[in-house]
Amino acid sequence: MRVDLHCHTKYSYDGSSELEDIIEEARKKGMDAIAVTDHDNTKVWEEAKESNFPVILGEEIKTSKGDVIGLFLKEEIKGRKKDPRWVMEEIKKQDGVVVVPHPFHDVERFRDDLENYLDLIDAIEVFNGRRPFSSPDGKAYDFAQKHNLAMTGGTDAHHFRPIGDVYTECQGKTIEEFKQALLDRKTRAKGKKSKIIYALCPMVEKIKRFLFKKTNYVL
Repeated sequence: MRVDLHCHTKYSYDGSSELEDIIEEARKKGMDAIAVTDHDNTKVWEEAKESNFPVILGEEIKTSKGDVIGLFLKEEIKGRKKDPRWVMEEIKKQDGVVVVPHPFHDVERFRDDLENYLDLIDAIEVFNGRRPFSSPDGKAYDFAQKHNLAMTGGTDAHHFRPIGDVYTECQGKTIEEFKQALLDRKTRAKGKKSKIIYALCPMVEKIKRFLFKKTNYVL
């Protein structure tokens, strides 16, 4: 089973794509499912629940130390700028899976010692498709291997075109089996880095939204 575990829709402050376009691209790339992980909101969930394509409900939460992804959630977690331990505990209360994305990638890194959270972390993102450099992914891989954590991959796409370039793979055939594979540490990250132009998409989208607010032009 192949799942892109890190996808952003237009509901992220720096995202641009409709869920239907993301799903169509995922199908083209041979994905069996995707996870929607918008920044600090779950506005796309209702649409995702009505989709005929498997969508894991998630959220990327900006804590006081860095981003934390919750997967298989039931409710939005309002944890922006809060302590990461509190956010991780809230994910666990929902029987969700705790993933730390791009933990060693430049300005988006996790700004604390991850060993302080090993009792709560289920998985580490060891392959981020949007960030162009591979050495931070290598550090994440080594950390996950050392501490026997599940390894995930995701495009971190803020535009639909790169969806499926990077994905998480396991032997399961259903979403439930995929979740269990994560908890059993039996997943692997595969794929290729997305084209460098897509690394600029979040910045471009933020500029567009800023200009829209200033001018009220339709972009």
